[in-house]
Formats: sequence, C-alpha cells, structure tokens
Amino acid sequence: MRRNAALMPVLCALTVAAAAEDWPEWRGRGRGGVWTETGILRSFPASGLEYTWRVPVGGGYAGPVVARGRVFVTDFRSSEGMKGIERALALDEETGKLLWTRDWPVDYSGLQPRYAIGPRASPTVDGERVYVLGAMGALLCLDVETGRGIWEKDYVRDYGARVPTWGMAGAPVVDGDLLIALVGGRGDSLVVAFDKRSGREVWRALPTGEEPGYAQPVVFDAPGARQLVVWHPRGVASLDPRSGERLWEVPFDVDLGMTVATPVLAGRRLLVSSFFNGSLLLELAAGPPGARTLWHVRGRSEIDSEGLHALISTPVIDGEWIYGVDSYGQLRGLDLRTGKRRWESLEPVGEKARWAAAFIVRHGDRYVINNDRGELILARLTPDGYEEIDRTPLIEPTSPASGRERGAVHWSHPAYANRHVVVRNDREIVRADLSAR
Repeated sequence: MRRNAALMPVLCALTVAAAAEDWPEWRGRGRGGVWTETGILRSFPASGLEYTWRVPVGGGYAGPVVARGRVFVTDFRSSEGMKGIERALALDEETGKLLWTRDWPVDYSGLQPRYAIGPRASPTVDGERVYVLGAMGALLCLDVETGRGIWEKDYVRDYGARVPTWGMAGAPVVDGDLLIALVGGRGDSLVVAFDKRSGREVWRALPTGEEPGYAQPVVFDAPGARQLVVWHPRGVASLDPRSGERLWEVPFDVDLGMTVATPVLAGRRLLVSSFFNGSLLLELAAGPPGARTLWHVRGRSEIDSEGLHALISTPVIDGEWIYGVDSYGQLRGLDLRTGKRRWESLEPVGEKARWAAAFIVRHGDRYVINNDRGELILARLTPDGYEEIDRTPLIEPTSPASGRERGAVHWSHPAYANRHVVVRNDREIVRADLSAR
C-alpha cells in the first residue's frame, strides 16, 4: 500500500500531462478548430480572467501558436510610410520571456492601406522547425530553439507571385516530409510543396489565375485517399499531397478572390463559404477520389443573404448542422442537408456590421467563441438555437475597421493550449488561465 501511495503523485502528473495539448498551427492540430483538453473551467471567474503574463508586440492579424514550451507569433513595426520590418518572435510559454526574434525588411505598398498593419498567417510548428509567412510573401524556416534561419523563400522573387490586396494569408501546412504552401506564382505554381528540411521544391500544381485567394490549405484523411484541399477563387481542388497530382476539382467562382474561411470536412461532406457568393457543400466519393456538388446557397446580395455567407469566421459542422457567422455578424444554424437557415442570433457578436466576425472552436459539448469585440464566450450551439453559458473580456480590439460601433476590431485567432488561452492584438500578446479551479 505504501508503494501504491508513493506512485499516486507520479500517476496524477502523467494524467495531467496526457490531458494537456499544444496548439501548433492555424486552428490547432490538424486545422480542425477542435480543443480536446480536459480540466477546463465551466464558467468564467466573476473577477475576470487571471493573466499569467503580458508582452508588448507590434501590429498584425496572425494568430499565435503554442508548441514545445514556446509561443510563436509574428508582427510588424513601421519605419517610414508603408515600410518597416516584420518579425517572428518566440516567447517562453510559462513566463512570456522573449527567447529570440528574427526580422526582415518589408514594404507594404500595394496592400489595402487601412489594413496594412502586419502579417496575416499563423506560424506552423513541426518538431524543431517553425515556418512563418509574411504579408508580402516572405517564407522562413527557423530553428525553434534559437530562431536561426534554416532556409527561406520569397514568393514574389522566386515564383513571380503577385501579392493580393489583402496580403499573403495562407499558412503553409506540413504533411510528412513536405511543407505545402499557397504561393500564387506564375505558371502552375498556385501551390508549391517544399522539402520541409532543406526548402528544395518537390512539386508545384494549379494555375494561379488573377488571384491566389486567402484560404488555408488543409490536408484531410478523406474517404478513399489522403487529400490536400485547396480552395482558390475559381474552385475547390483536391491534390495528392505526395505528388501534387490533381485528384478532382469543382468550379466555384468567388468574387474579388475572397476565399478566406478555411474548408471544413465532416465525414464525406466538404464545406466552403464565401462573403459574396454564399456556401457550397460537396460530397466526396466513397471510393476513388472524386466530389460532387450537393448544394450551393447564396442570397441576392452580401446583405440580403440566404444560408451562410462567411468571411473571416470559419464555420463548423456538428452532426447534421452547420453553425457559422454570416456576412453582417449573424450567427446562424443551417440544415446540413439543404443549406437552409433554421435560426440566427446577433447575440455573440452584438452588432450588425459588415465583416463582423467571431472565431468558433469546439470544446466537448460546447463552443468557445472569441468575438471581434475582444470577448471570450462559452456557449452551446444546437438545432434549436444559441445558448450562452458565460462571457468575459479577453483583449482590447485595436485593429482598424470601418463603420463599427467601437471603431476597432479584434481579428486574430487565439491559441488554446495547456489549459490557457494565448491571444494578441496590435499592442500586446497575453496568456490567460482557463483551467478549472
């Protein structure tokens, strides 16, 4: 019995460690927007969140990621006009201590000026390497421990890419020995796969057209084959991630190249949703790779919208239902079988305004929602509607926006890792405790 008692602290520590998890890339591991940690609070403290640290940073929309005891984020510091430096930063996860920085010069000329405040793409961590992408197409592979440069590419210099109005936003994704990036280069180099260790090009695929779009490339274990899904302004394409071979493609023209929300897969059903053009649901073939359109629902305009016209906010699929934020901030519940709306609520965002947004992450039987007012919300989303459990202030909105009540928004996706939330605005990055007490 004494031996068993002595083992109890060790077993408890192992259980805690096993239940904790990192958040190493955009929307968490696998880019699925699912947080699986246990031991998370069921409501917020009446006194507000407890912050373990606050660290100053520059401007940017790029959400932080957490891996290997470090927090990684990118930012921008202006020097003259549209010029300045972009930086990658590594912070100690527990203390916020700055461990290293890596910077490079950048000129934001050509971007939409009001929103030219910093990088868009979250870093991607893979083992001892972290990959960061700047708004103008600088791709760097850095050593996690030291920030030492391992290799780098420039989409404009190396591939003749034309940076779109809103900047390069697609965070590269790791699959096996490859780093796969939305480059948007000339010829058939919309997508390029690099050897993740050396930076050597392995394959390139798909013509870029006028714009590369902004959606994140995602690798799915889809029925029939492992597939790389790329949603670009002319359609939804599936590639073999090992070779770049096109497996299938479904046309879907998107206005102004605004493919922003991340594609979502549930079983054999694949959803994409566009601000101007509504939502498209595909059914993937059960055998050899293929896809067919189940429905495409759009309204008469971005304001008079049917179904779901998402932009910054990626929808979720839960059973036979879709939940997502529409073009003017309405959280909507849709029937997955038809795309028809069953309910809507402005309560999560609190304001009907163009591009109003909230980032939705599933956690067990509920959802964690970070709205663009800088609030953190716990809620249940069901076929019957929106049920709020609790909400609390998280971080001050600081990014510029037009026509908003508060005059600023928060458009940076948080990281949920090791029972904490890590989030940034254009002035600071903070870490707050979400563990059950």
